[in-house]
Amino acid sequence: MIRLAQSGDEGAIDAFLKPHSESSMFLRSNLAQFGVGPNRSDDPRATTFWLIEDGPIRAVFGRSNGGFLMGQSPDNDPADWQAFRDVLHGATVAGITGATPQIKVALDVLDLRDAPFSMMRDEPHYKLDLRDLEPPLVDARLRPAQPGDFDTLFDWVMDYDTSVLGSSATEETRIRARTNAHAHMNSDNHRILEVGGTPVAKTAFNAALPDMVQIGGVYTPPEHRSKGYARTAVALHLLEARKRGVKIAILFASGEPACRAYEAIGFQRIGTYTLAILAEPCVIGSDG
Repeated sequence: MIRLAQSGDEGAIDAFLKPHSESSMFLRSNLAQFGVGPNRSDDPRATTFWLIEDGPIRAVFGRSNGGFLMGQSPDNDPADWQAFRDVLHGATVAGITGATPQIKVALDVLDLRDAPFSMMRDEPHYKLDLRDLEPPLVDARLRPAQPGDFDTLFDWVMDYDTSVLGSSATEETRIRARTNAHAHMNSDNHRILEVGGTPVAKTAFNAALPDMVQIGGVYTPPEHRSKGYARTAVALHLLEARKRGVKIAILFASGEPACRAYEAIGFQRIGTYTLAILAEPCVIGSDG
């Protein structure tokens, strides 16, 4: 049985997700920040949750205001994904993310397997116990974004969206990049690495809990690559987090250079995680 989550379900949802935190960080972070309903916030990350119950909860699914689908279905039963498809009928979807074995089932059940994606990647999934993190031996400064960083951040976000996430360089992408650049300056989860007074890289937590963070949005502009700046930025940001009680860091890596950088910090691979972004939003259940 599937049902829409209601106010008061938050504790039970998080208790179910917590043992699967490594592949549930978006779900848990969105739940902690916005609650269970779509009307709690117009933020694109605010999420509507559905629960599969057979007595206790055995699967949790979500759709963010931005149209991203997420799920944690340890049994990975196609019937549960079908129930999710049924409640999504007519909903607009922009992408899907989660543990790769689950997303492979979801893509088939949701009829998204042959949809046009701007990005579809099964990425190495990593975890680090922050007790094992050593400070980097470099002369660099990690700092929050400042108003004067806007133009730099806009350029970086545009390049990240087009070169890493596969977005087209459209006006819509530019509008999103401007919005994200502003968000960088209004969020404590974003940092810029500066060397000799020059911004050389950025890093962020794209999901955060008091004891666990997920790294995302790491970027080094082409002229500063192959100098270890990305891993330095990540390490310094995680050292900040460790000071305030964060114990575990999670990430999924975009390619071999990123894997080498994160492994050099001490990250250990734990599986594979899928990030899929549709080239154009589509409607679940639409014949078109």
